[in-house]
Amino acid sequence: MRYAETGYDLEIDLSRGSIERVETDPRDTELYLGGVGTNAKILWERVPPEVEPFSPDNLLIFSAGLLCGTPAPGCNRTIVSTISPQTLLMAFSMMGGFFATELKFAGYDKIIIRGKSPDLVYLWINDDKVEIRDAGHLRGKGTLETEELIKEELKEPKAKVATIGLAGENRGYFASIQEGKASVSRGGIGGVMGDKGLKAIAVRGTKDIHIARPDEFMELCNEVLKYMDHRLKNPIDKGVPTSILATLGIQEFAETPDEEWHLGMFAWGHSRYRRKDVWTKEIQEKWKQTHEKLLERSISCFNCPVKCGGLVSHPELERKSMLKCSQHVRYIVAAETDNPDFGYKMACLSDEYGVDGFTAPLVIAFALELYENGILTDDDFPGMPSDNEGRFYWLLERIVRREGIGDVLANGTYWAARQIGRGAEAFDHNTIKKHEQAPLKLSMLNPLYYLMYCTGEKINITQIEGQFPQGPLETREEREEFLKDWIQVPNERIKEYFLNWEPFSFPYNPSVQACCEIVDWMEAMHYIDDTLGICASVSSFAMKPPYHIHNLPHIISAATGLDIDDAELWEIARRNRNLVRANNVRRGMRRKDEKVPENHWKKRFPELEKELLDTYYKFKGWNNQGIPTKGSLQELGLDYVFEDFENRGINSENGNR
Repeated sequence: MRYAETGYDLEIDLSRGSIERVETDPRDTELYLGGVGTNAKILWERVPPEVEPFSPDNLLIFSAGLLCGTPAPGCNRTIVSTISPQTLLMAFSMMGGFFATELKFAGYDKIIIRGKSPDLVYLWINDDKVEIRDAGHLRGKGTLETEELIKEELKEPKAKVATIGLAGENRGYFASIQEGKASVSRGGIGGVMGDKGLKAIAVRGTKDIHIARPDEFMELCNEVLKYMDHRLKNPIDKGVPTSILATLGIQEFAETPDEEWHLGMFAWGHSRYRRKDVWTKEIQEKWKQTHEKLLERSISCFNCPVKCGGLVSHPELERKSMLKCSQHVRYIVAAETDNPDFGYKMACLSDEYGVDGFTAPLVIAFALELYENGILTDDDFPGMPSDNEGRFYWLLERIVRREGIGDVLANGTYWAARQIGRGAEAFDHNTIKKHEQAPLKLSMLNPLYYLMYCTGEKINITQIEGQFPQGPLETREEREEFLKDWIQVPNERIKEYFLNWEPFSFPYNPSVQACCEIVDWMEAMHYIDDTLGICASVSSFAMKPPYHIHNLPHIISAATGLDIDDAELWEIARRNRNLVRANNVRRGMRRKDEKVPENHWKKRFPELEKELLDTYYKFKGWNNQGIPTKGSLQELGLDYVFEDFENRGINSENGNR
């Protein structure tokens, strides 16, 4: 019997119309656990670098994390992987909600989709009964409307439906996938789903998930719940930049919204300038009134006590949507408006259209900056309103429909700049690996974040940062107090680095070596979450979280019967991390791609930055181009990766290839 997992994947070939239930190898669970790890292995084996994102041979993988469907609190993430049309690299984006657990209850750990359907279709998975059904009547429908119509058609209100909107149907490079009130937003995965002719996946499951040592497992889960309750009732008042991050989850939808940090730190317009004084008493009251008018209630994902999503009902829109992760604020700062109603409405429209609410505001602001500088003209924007808010609504419509200039902008800032030409490339100043980043403009270089931005392959800073404070506490006494209950730290060295971290000591303190160790720890925890299906907001992204490197091995062991310890879990995280990098190295990623936007920090230190990257590469077991070396690959049991590198002429020792 398989524990925690079902032991079966669902293989769908849309070109042939075939459906196959495939038993998986338990050895892969031992080596990679699940989620992003086993996704990376499947892509490595079955999607060679010659395969383009919009090829029938590209795979689209929906994977439930290993602990999804079990009683482990906050374990509900679906990890969706493919080759991204935006970055041309391996994409792995997460969504919460209820899809992953329903998939496990239906008897599957993954859905692996290849090929292209000649007609628009959707999948209906009802335990052992799996169908490919016609979706022609759903063409052009929004994500939330599609979900409603499919549930009505199936007469199954409890089905969980992951669907694309107009942006996905039109193969937008930053199209998302929406499931209920959750979404897979980053990397243009919705565009791959649209290219395959797949409108939606509906799932209903009624089976059980088995636990190896249920009594022990439940005791550990209860300990996690108890600690969650403690953290929710006792916010951290030191080491966090904003009250939004002081507890678990992203508490943007509490009784009184606090967006002072976001509005003051996010760069306005096309990530050009900051307005530090924007959060006035008048603006705060305006936000409070809008918040109270539009927010129906706070909601959570499957089996999670943290209600960090806001269910919003906008009077101008037919359906309710869930706001998350500050996407409404990003529209506000991009459009250079103080109107919260505009941000809420744009965020809700993004969900219905199935478009990434992080990337879309930046792309629209980029287009308007080109217009203001004469690179784009009135001929490119026929009939566009004169006010900024009106322009954002107008451009969003054209992007998701790929109409006019929207056809170019739907490819994202990097690609649009190069298609437009005439100097537009110079305005592509906020992307990393062709992917739009959080719109920040800060003062002094932060060496920790420099490494996270450069080397992260989820290519999204919020998916790497987390457990280490964003700045030093003022006094040694405060730092000593902070350390007293910091049980999540992997070793005593990290504590020493924090204890000796003095204010105003950036960028040379923490030391280069300390930065490498701290970033490696934060990244490892994210990769562990993404194998297990744990929400980062109760683990790797949170300060002093309930899940950490010391209790997770016990939880995994009790669930699966594998009996792993801290060191073995850390090794699995390293293996998965290197396999993701190997996929991208094979697709051409090198050191030249690992750089932050030139004006992200006002004061830069080129020599230190070079030393940081050199040292971090060596620390990770990579050569000077960021390619994993033969020794590090063999140490992790990834000999097959080195053999492929060697056959392709990729020098993983000291060369530049």
